[in-house]
Amino acid sequence: MISKNGFILENGVELPFVGYGTYKVTEEKIILDALDAGYRHLDTARMYKNEKMIGNALKECGIHRSELFLTSKVWKGDLGYDNTLRSFEASINDLGVQYLDMFLIHWPQSTPDADWKPVLKETWKAMERLYEDCAVRAIGVSNHLPHHLLHILRDCNVRPMVNQLEFHPGYTQAATTSFCVNQGIQVEAWSPLGRTRVLEDPLVLELAEKYGKTPAQICLRFCLQNNILPLPKSSSPERMKQNLELFDFDIELEDIFRLMTMPETGWSGQHPEHF
Repeated sequence: MISKNGFILENGVELPFVGYGTYKVTEEKIILDALDAGYRHLDTARMYKNEKMIGNALKECGIHRSELFLTSKVWKGDLGYDNTLRSFEASINDLGVQYLDMFLIHWPQSTPDADWKPVLKETWKAMERLYEDCAVRAIGVSNHLPHHLLHILRDCNVRPMVNQLEFHPGYTQAATTSFCVNQGIQVEAWSPLGRTRVLEDPLVLELAEKYGKTPAQICLRFCLQNNILPLPKSSSPERMKQNLELFDFDIELEDIFRLMTMPETGWSGQHPEHF
């Protein structure tokens, strides 16, 4: 569902339309610049090793906790019931907060040859406990394919509310995004700019000129018109602001389909079962 301010999860929690991805961000100034630009949804993870830095920026920014939406993730090397609970505690301690708005399972299996099913089941039980204890407002997954999600859905008390996927023009993971839509699971897009390679694609450049927008704005608007929440990252204050200026134009349906069916471009090479 969608409100005037953002996407609404199945449990009624609202997410801002656009989040700020913090992978490889190491400077407090960049976080403060993002907040100053208007971002209120910050996406981090235990593996990013920047939660303490982000916590320091949150203390300095002067924005009330209730105005922020903070997401973190348990790393694939920390799966399992007890490890997941410990990872959560470490995240909130480093961030300097008492709760998270959302907590995700970063990847479904620790190694390509791992026996992932029992471990994923125990990990999800820990996620449910955190949710039922009101330590987190929403729980979900990242990089989970339909068969991973089915394994959770068969035996859960609380359904995954979000699946964060690599998604951008040239790499749309149609089977997984369609499955999530049918299950009422909100999709978020990491690497919505295709690690910037998509920004140089001839079709994206053509559409940027047609609509009078930046190539990044075309990619991010493409996400939104597919009801997918993008998580762009930039260290430039100017581009940060541009990446939020997405609501004064629409991409025509014909062009949406051209972006959906363009040759695979910008894929990270990371596959949930081979990473």
